[in-house]
Amino acid sequence: MYYPAFLKPNDTIGVAAPSAGVGKKLESFDTSLQVLKDHTWKIKETPSVRIENDRSNTGPVRGQEMTSLFADDEVDFVMCAAGGDFLNEMIPYTDFSVMKDHPKWLMGHSDPTGLLFPYTTLYDVATIYGMNAGGYDIDPLPEYMKKNLEIIQGKTLEQTSYDYYMKTPTFLAETIEFDTPVQWKSTHGNLHTSGRCIGGCIDVLKDLIGTPYEGAKDFVQRYRNDGQIWFFDNFSMSAENFYRTLCQMRYAGWFDHTKAVIVGRVLFESSETGMTYQEAIERALEGLPTLYQADVGHTIPSLTMICGSILHLDFENDKAKLRFELRD
Repeated sequence: MYYPAFLKPNDTIGVAAPSAGVGKKLESFDTSLQVLKDHTWKIKETPSVRIENDRSNTGPVRGQEMTSLFADDEVDFVMCAAGGDFLNEMIPYTDFSVMKDHPKWLMGHSDPTGLLFPYTTLYDVATIYGMNAGGYDIDPLPEYMKKNLEIIQGKTLEQTSYDYYMKTPTFLAETIEFDTPVQWKSTHGNLHTSGRCIGGCIDVLKDLIGTPYEGAKDFVQRYRNDGQIWFFDNFSMSAENFYRTLCQMRYAGWFDHTKAVIVGRVLFESSETGMTYQEAIERALEGLPTLYQADVGHTIPSLTMICGSILHLDFENDKAKLRFELRD
C-alpha cells in the first residue's frame, strides 16, 4: 500500500468536479476554499468545477480533468469539489495508470467513492474518505472538520466517536445544531480489533459490484493476513435495498476476511416491508462484529477514514476510538 505525502505549508490543492458542479452554491464554495487558503494552501481548479449542473461536464471531460491534476507536478493533493449522482459516467475516462504513476492523496465524500474505491482496491494507493473541497463552509468550524484538517496534514491519525450529532440534514437546516445524542451500537459488545480500512458510500459501491472498477475480492485476498474493517455510509438506501446489497457483497466475497464492519447513521431512512436497519445488519452480516449508528456518513459529525491503512478499532462503554497506521 502506497501512502502519498500529506499537505505541507504552501502546498497546492487540486480541485476537480468528477460529479456535480458547484455553480448553485458558489458563495458557500468560496467560503470553504477560504478555510483551506487560510492554512496557506493554494487552490488550482479544473475548468468544470464552477459549472451549475448536476453533471459538471461530460464523462470524458470530467475524467480528463481529474487525470490532469495527477499529471500536474504543481499539484500536491487532490480534492473532489462536491458529491452528486453521476460520477460513474466518468470512471472509464479516468486514467488510473497516470494516477498510480503520480500518486497523490485523493479525498472526497459521497459520490467520489466511485473514484476512491478503485484507486485503493485496484492500484494500492491509499485514499481519504473525508471532506469535499466545498464542505468546509460551516462557521465556526466544527471539531470534526478541524480534525480532518489535522489528518490531511499528518498531524494526527487518531479520532474518537462524538457525543452529539445533527439529526436534520445540513442542507435542510437553518442553523447548525448538534442536538441528538450519539449512540453507537454493537452486535458483539465491546470490540478490539484491527484490519485494512476500506469502504465508502454504499449507495455508490453497489453500482461497482461486478464491474472492472471494483477490485474488492482481489483486495481482500491480497490483504487477507491483515483482514479488513469495512465502513459503509448509507445516504438513502431503504432497509431492504441495504440488506440486499450487503448480501450481494457477501456472496461476491467482499467479506471473506473481515474483522469488523462499521455502519454509519442513515440520512434518509425508509422501508418498504417494515424491515429495520438493525434487522438488515443482523441478517446480512450475521457472525461479523458490526458497529452501527456510527459517526460515518452524511449526518454530521463524520469521521475521516483512511482507506487502505490499518485501522485499529476499539469500542468499549459505547465509545469508539480509531487509530490509523500507515503500514505497507
